[in-house]
Amino acid sequence: MKIGELSRRTGVPTRLLRYYEEQDLLHPARTGNGYRAYDEAAVRDVQQIRGLLDSGLTTEMIRAILPYLSGPEEILLPPEHLTPQTAALLSAHIDRIQARIDCLACNRDRLSAYLAAVRPDTGRPQTS
Repeated sequence: MKIGELSRRTGVPTRLLRYYEEQDLLHPARTGNGYRAYDEAAVRDVQQIRGLLDSGLTTEMIRAILPYLSGPEEILLPPEHLTPQTAALLSAHIDRIQARIDCLACNRDRLSAYLAAVRPDTGRPQTS
């Protein structure tokens, strides 16, 4: 399929698909006239890339683990292939995720305490 069809099927603009190729995340074949040609697996790959980006991973991190992803639930990265650099990237990302979780939990607790103070009957905002 051409880049336009991949864009339509994934909802990702062609500009971003070209960027993913520049970042070595997508590897389309080239036709005789130089057009990009994507196989069916590219749809899943783009969806996987989008999900990883949405979760906060960088393109560098995605490039390191993408070859080992078998789907959204599992990373099949043999321990002997995990480089110290990739391990450090993943560890730092886990720390950033935990910091965001801690911040969100703190904000949730503060908002709940505020609502409980101003609406002692339920602690939740009233709906119309």
